[in-house]
Amino acid sequence: MYRSPSYKTYEVNALFADSLSARLPVAGSIPRDYIFFNYPSSNEGYEAAGRDLKNPFESNAVNLAEGKRLYTNFCMHCHGETGNGDGQLIGTGKFPPPPSYSSGVSSRGGNMRDLTDGKIYHTITYGINLMGPHASQVNPAERWKITMYVHELAKAGTAPAPAASDSTAAPKDSTVAMN
Repeated sequence: MYRSPSYKTYEVNALFADSLSARLPVAGSIPRDYIFFNYPSSNEGYEAAGRDLKNPFESNAVNLAEGKRLYTNFCMHCHGETGNGDGQLIGTGKFPPPPSYSSGVSSRGGNMRDLTDGKIYHTITYGINLMGPHASQVNPAERWKITMYVHELAKAGTAPAPAASDSTAAPKDSTVAMN
């Protein structure tokens, strides 16, 4: 390796008519480990992803635990622990809250709890409003697990309220001496 056969930056290359040594990749080449996502960052792409994409991972305890861990690391600071849009950053008052997963309305229309896997995945990938894209921080498998966990938060927030206690029952006497 005393003499490297590679060209240095901006070195003249006699093999090409333009003499440039820095070449563009061949048209149609795909970077290693690149996963193709054929849905543009637009409302049409969002709707198409919502219609076409389904979570490929089985909903089980292991995947949900991983989804919760990822949600805690990447989402909870804005969306809050329960997904109600009350995260630590929102509590500062400097940012408007994101909609609640269980009772909020999406800025693209529809209830948040009714969002499909594909719509959530698309939003994590490209972001929306103040939420930036997370495609560079969270790989596709992790995005699907976060999507799975977001659905669980939406379900948890819409659970029926506990039955009201019978108001006709006599209140417990708290003044009775305990012996």
